[in-house]
Amino acid sequence: MARTLHKMSDASVKAEKKPGRHSDGGGLYLNVGPTGKKSWLFMWVPKGSKRREMGLGAYPTVKLAQARARAAEYRTAIEEGRDPIAEKAKQAEPTFAECADLYIASIKSEWRNAKHEYQWNQTLSDTYCAQIRSKKVSTIATEDVLSVLKPVWLDKNETASRLRGRIERVLEFAKVKGWRSGENPAAWRGNLRNLLPKRQKLQRGHQPAMRYQDVPTFLGRLRDSEALAARALEFVILTVGRSGEVLGAKWSEIDFDEKLWNVPRERMKAGAAHTVPLSTAAIQLLKTLHEHRTSEYVFPRTEDKPLSDMAMLMLLRRMKLTDVTVHGFRSSFRDWCGDATAFPREVAEAALAHKVGDETERAYRRSDAVEKRRKLMQAWADYIGSATASNVTQFSKRSIPKPRMS
Repeated sequence: MARTLHKMSDASVKAEKKPGRHSDGGGLYLNVGPTGKKSWLFMWVPKGSKRREMGLGAYPTVKLAQARARAAEYRTAIEEGRDPIAEKAKQAEPTFAECADLYIASIKSEWRNAKHEYQWNQTLSDTYCAQIRSKKVSTIATEDVLSVLKPVWLDKNETASRLRGRIERVLEFAKVKGWRSGENPAAWRGNLRNLLPKRQKLQRGHQPAMRYQDVPTFLGRLRDSEALAARALEFVILTVGRSGEVLGAKWSEIDFDEKLWNVPRERMKAGAAHTVPLSTAAIQLLKTLHEHRTSEYVFPRTEDKPLSDMAMLMLLRRMKLTDVTVHGFRSSFRDWCGDATAFPREVAEAALAHKVGDETERAYRRSDAVEKRRKLMQAWADYIGSATASNVTQFSKRSIPKPRMS
């Protein structure tokens, strides 16, 4: 195989009309037939044997970048002593379910935590994709994709959007692997955009959120659970922090005297340290956990590891809340601030660690923002605890057993 790679360009491939084989390097060739029809070939000479070749698909169905990707896979196989032709013969066309599993396995190393893999598996499972999971990927058409999307398109905005995008990516993966050809039936522009009705605006923050009016009742249910994940979620709701900020919290960050939680910049989305004023309920929760601490982490999974992101999400699912996310409680809080209080917008945004105004304006506000936010966070805690006053009293007085690590 030639040592030089990527000799051709998209423009030269498109313009090439001379019949014959034109090398892109590394064993990849563009084959132009007598009639001008183009296709891709991969050729190599095994040690001590004759030259072998295999087709990679027709151009332009298989584009230059896709042909290069396949050729790179085959070069790796040859270097490892494997036979690409034999392996391709064994690799039968998968069903959509099998293809989805293969695609998730190929990209999951890019994700920071297990939550993303869970969400992909959940949306591409029988819950939403039962109609297409048993179909061979080459047979899935636009009508099949529509049958999956229509039931949730208007009622579950964000879920529907993510579902469509994930189906599109799985089918694109199938095309690159040579299992299907032609246009992607899950593509939005020029396709589904013209077939599906316009959706309503997404929920605030693009995360499925609980109505703030329902949070007090939900908090009562949450406090009935002794699971550590329930305590973590309760702290999320009381502090309106992000999951990563809460689960990574360490006891060294908690100032019980000043009733503050000092989150270092390394765990903040904006990369700036954030101070969270703690309400009476938040302090009581922390004191109870502090009595039973076994780790430097406030919410530990093991002695040296914090609770997983999945813990709170799975808790919500066990509580039969399939259309609510942990992050969505930040939206519930923000809606409550705007609809039910007179607190200034910039105070509410600061509580969420959102940047408001320019650097000068933020520096001017910094001196008194904590005390203003303290009043806001106490008002929020009072509101969401109002429907569960008896629970709060019981929680603060009883001797709570050590929380289960789940």
